This record gives sequence, C-alpha cells and structure tokens, in this order.
Amino acid sequence: MESGFAWSAPALEVGGRVVTLGESVLAVAVILAAITALGLWRAAARHRRALAAERVRAQQAEARVSEILSAQSDMQGRLSAMAEVFGARHSEMSATLEKRLDAMTSRIGQSISEQQKSAHDNLSKLHERLAVIDTAQSNIQQLAGQVVELQSILSNKQTRGAFGQSRMEAIIEDGLPMGAYGFQVTLSNGSRPDCVVSMPNGAPGLVIDAKFPLEAWNAFHEAREDGARTEAARQFRRDMEVHIKAIAEKYLIAGETQDTAFLFVPSESIFADIHENHEAVVQRAHKARVVIVSPSLLMLSIQVIQALLKDARMREQAHLIQGEVLRLMEDLNRLDDRVRKLSTHFGQASKDIDDILVSTDKLTKRGRKIEGLEFDEPSGSGQAAGGDDRTAQSKTGGLRLRVVDGEPE
Repeated sequence: MESGFAWSAPALEVGGRVVTLGESVLAVAVILAAITALGLWRAAARHRRALAAERVRAQQAEARVSEILSAQSDMQGRLSAMAEVFGARHSEMSATLEKRLDAMTSRIGQSISEQQKSAHDNLSKLHERLAVIDTAQSNIQQLAGQVVELQSILSNKQTRGAFGQSRMEAIIEDGLPMGAYGFQVTLSNGSRPDCVVSMPNGAPGLVIDAKFPLEAWNAFHEAREDGARTEAARQFRRDMEVHIKAIAEKYLIAGETQDTAFLFVPSESIFADIHENHEAVVQRAHKARVVIVSPSLLMLSIQVIQALLKDARMREQAHLIQGEVLRLMEDLNRLDDRVRKLSTHFGQASKDIDDILVSTDKLTKRGRKIEGLEFDEPSGSGQAAGGDDRTAQSKTGGLRLRVVDGEPE
C-alpha cells in the first residue's frame, strides 16, 4: 500500500494535468531509454560510417597498391630495358675505349719512336756541330797564330812593304791580263815604282806605290795621353807628306807616266782612319796629284782600266768585226732569197691545193645531183648541132642532166 501510494502520488502538474511519481519515473525511464537508443543508433551509424570509410580507404589502398604494383612492374620492365641498353652501351663504350686506347697507344708509341729518332738526329747534328766548332776553334787558334806572325811581319819595315806589295800585286794580277802591267819597272829617271799599269791607245802608264808609314800610324793609335797622341799624329802627317812628295817627284814624269799616281794602303780600316782623322794628309795628296787608294778602290780602278783595255782592243779589231758583219749580211741575204723562193713554192702548192679542193667540191655536188635523180626510159635521143651533147629529162621534176663529151657537167 505504501509502495502503490508512493507511485501514485502526484509529482508535478503540467498544463493542468497532474503527473504522478510513477508516470514521472516512467517518463524519465522512457526518455533515458530513448536517449540510450539514440546514442546507440548514432554510435552504430558512426560505426557504419567508419566501416564504410575504412572500406573506401581499403579500396583506395588496394587501388594504390595495385597502381604501385603496376608501376613497379613497369619500372622493373624499364629497369630491365635500361639495363639491357646500358649493357649494350657499356659494351660499345668498352669497345670504343679499347680501340681509342689502342690507337692512342699506337700514336704514343709512334710519337715516342719519332721523338727518339729526332733526339738521335739532333744528337748526331749536335755532335757534328761540336766537331765543326772544334774545327773552327782550332782554325781560330791557327788564325791567332797567323795574326801574331802578321803582327811580327808588320813590325818589320821591309817585310811590311813586301806584304803591302804582295797584296797589290794579287789584286792587279787578278784584274788585268798579262802584259798590261809591270812590277819594279825602271823609269827614265832611274826610279823603280812598285807597279806600272799600261794604259790603252799608247797613253802613259799609271804608277802605283805600295809603301806606307805604318809605325807612325800604330804610334798614333797606341798613344793614350793627349800630348803623345798629338805628337804621334804630327809625326804620321810628316811621314805621309814626305812619302807623297817622294811619289810626286820620282814617279810623275811628263810623257812617260800619268799625271796622277796611286798610293796603295793595304787596309780598309787604315784608309777610313786617314780620311776621318787626317784630312790635311788627304788634301796634301790631292794637291800633289797622288790618290790614296784602299784595296777596294784599287780593285775598282783596275776593273775600269780593264774595261778601257777591252774597248781599245775592240777598236783595234773594228775592221775585222766589220768584215765579219759584211759576211754575215751576205749570209742573211742568201737566206732571205732562199726563204722567198720557198715561200713561192709554198704559195704555188697552196694554189694547187685550192684548185683540187674546187674540183672535188664540184664533183661532190654533181654526184649528189646524180644520186637525187630518178630517170625514166628516154623518149628519144638526138645530137645538137654543136657537138656530142646529150640531155635527159626526168619524168617527175623536169630536171635535165647535160652530158658533155661523155662526162656530166
């Protein structure tokens, strides 16, 4: 009773209706059950959605796995293809590298052999040049000894004069023919110059003297102090003037020698030094009609004299040359007549050939006319009043072929 009373006791009033405690409890239980069911349904729905999402993800994962497997298989195929290509390329590259290495090895070997050969040749040439240098060194040593001997010769006045005279004689003998010069010829006044060159056309001879005061010149160049140098220069000019005066007085003879004589200096350096540092000596020689000449100037003068002698000989032989020219002209005239006759023969032969060509051209034309005609049977024949002329007329063209004395015209 107490329990039933408790459940039926009014609990609250809603909209004018009294709700008992039992109803309230039941309503609460129903609501709780509904809430629980709703929660379970939502949980089940979430679970279904989660399962569906898992299935989708699983399908996607399977699709991706299949794609990955397909890509992997494709990649494996490509890798195998690439491995084959790389293997082929590797083989080709290995073969190419081997060929290039072989070629390079051959080139290097050839280059090394060529370099060895070149080095051997260079060493051989070097040995040859060293031998030449050794020979030249020995020649230089011999030349040094000869220079010492020459210096000893030049220190002696007599041997120095012989040296200058021998050089002058060598130049003259090389440039002039025999008989065009004379050494140590005695003149009318009893003097004997070193050389007298015969001039053409009976002209007086040219005197050449080969003496030179070398001691004074050496003293001038060896002097170190100004006073000694001035004194040596004065002594050199004095010796030169004495020598020039002696040449002018002894060797310049009117009608017998030229009015100019040569003073031969056996060295180009001495000649240049005289003209550079001793102008007074040169002027003194010019006034005395004495020309100072070096070996080069003497050689040039000898060549001029040789040309004059040759011209004189040609003038002496002019009448012989004229006779030879006349005989040459006669031969040329005979040759001209013979050439003209031969030209006439060639002209006649050319005219005969032209006539033959005209005849052959006529024969060719007449043969073509005969070949182009087709003759019928002749209708009649007859003779003209003027001779044995016969004519034939073709049926088609009316052309006539005239035969004169048995030959077509």
